[in-house]
Amino acid sequence: MKFLFDLLPVILFFGAYKLAGAQPEASHELAAHWLGDGIGVAQAPILIATAVAILATFAQIALVWIKHRKVDTMLWVSLAIIVVFGGATLFFHNPTFIKWKPTALYWLFGGVLLGSVTLFRRNLIRKMLEAQIQLPDPVWGRLNLAWAGFFISMGLLNLYVAYSFSEEAWVNFKLFGGMGLMFAFVLAQGFYLSRHLEEESN
Repeated sequence: MKFLFDLLPVILFFGAYKLAGAQPEASHELAAHWLGDGIGVAQAPILIATAVAILATFAQIALVWIKHRKVDTMLWVSLAIIVVFGGATLFFHNPTFIKWKPTALYWLFGGVLLGSVTLFRRNLIRKMLEAQIQLPDPVWGRLNLAWAGFFISMGLLNLYVAYSFSEEAWVNFKLFGGMGLMFAFVLAQGFYLSRHLEEESN
């Protein structure tokens, strides 16, 4: 359930894009009303989806605050990035900015993981997970590096899809491709860790 809640803005972005694309005239009228003149019919779905994603992220943070009275730093960072990149897309009527948003977020996460180890000798993956599992120090290092590499690779892949395929293909990839690759990576990581957990128990 938490997994779906975390994906709420992405899911609503996808749904709004598909719904707006199925009703081009109505979506164009809505976009022109709220975002001003100069918007083409083909631009309306991505602009509406971007606005929905921004509102969904605000709603997500509000719900977390109401329930827990605190909000994780990751959510605040996600909000800042969607407001900056999504806001630029809405202001300039240009989808390039929102297409760069996932890459900016992925690269930020990857950079923080690498920077924390290089500059401060702090393994953030270990800090997050060591209460649940015990691993040898070299494995923690490889795990942190693997996550950083995954995020950097996902950022590159997002740009490749955004600039090599249609807008609709990128929207599909943003939800299904990103989610599928994340699941595959976590699964592979689980198999790798299980081997070391067995060694520790023996």
